[in-house]
Amino acid sequence: MTAQQSPQPKTNPPRTPASRPVGRGLLWSAATFLLGSLLVYNSVDTSADPKPQSHHAVAASATPRANGSPSAAAAAPGLALPRSAPKRLRIPSIAVDAPFAPLGLGPTGQLEAPPPNDNNLVGWFKDGATPGERGSSIIAGHVDTKTGPAVFMQLESIKPGSTVNITREDGVTATFKVDSVETFSKANFPNDRVYGDVQDASLRIITCGGAYDRKVRDYVDNIVVFAHLASYTRA
Repeated sequence: MTAQQSPQPKTNPPRTPASRPVGRGLLWSAATFLLGSLLVYNSVDTSADPKPQSHHAVAASATPRANGSPSAAAAAPGLALPRSAPKRLRIPSIAVDAPFAPLGLGPTGQLEAPPPNDNNLVGWFKDGATPGERGSSIIAGHVDTKTGPAVFMQLESIKPGSTVNITREDGVTATFKVDSVETFSKANFPNDRVYGDVQDASLRIITCGGAYDRKVRDYVDNIVVFAHLASYTRA
């Protein structure tokens, strides 16, 4: 699925990077350092057959650290929201409209994957920044499951400039603009770039991609969407 094995992110109170003070930003860095590894390997194999058309969705890469990524450079300086959990994700360009489930770290320090039996569900790293807070908010989802295509089957086809809308529990809808969509080998995942701490409200959407390796029963790559908070509206 999507849990690469990263050292587990230290969980400091919402070490969320968003509207958080600088001190917390440093903590988040340490945490992310661990989180990256978590994501990269260990996709959750839900398929009984070594060749799934169903199986993980989010294996993300390895160890996230706290450094801003070049892809976040377009982020709107200063635009950020207070902490609030996400409720729904909508990506019009690929017809995604799905609810969220919070994801934590498992006993081995790997990011948990969304339930494998739900094709239309996305997860967010609950101990990191919430969407719209300053920092890199991490969202993960399956590309497929044993029952067929899943929520992020078309993630790779998103184009720069596309919008990602996230409705939050506080009634705010945060709109992110896509900066880039990139493919990384799980064996050489740029943790600093994907998970590193940043000063702006940024978003990272991760799923599996590339060829399927029947031996390890996992996809060889990760697709990562880099986006920044562009605007928000309040219900």
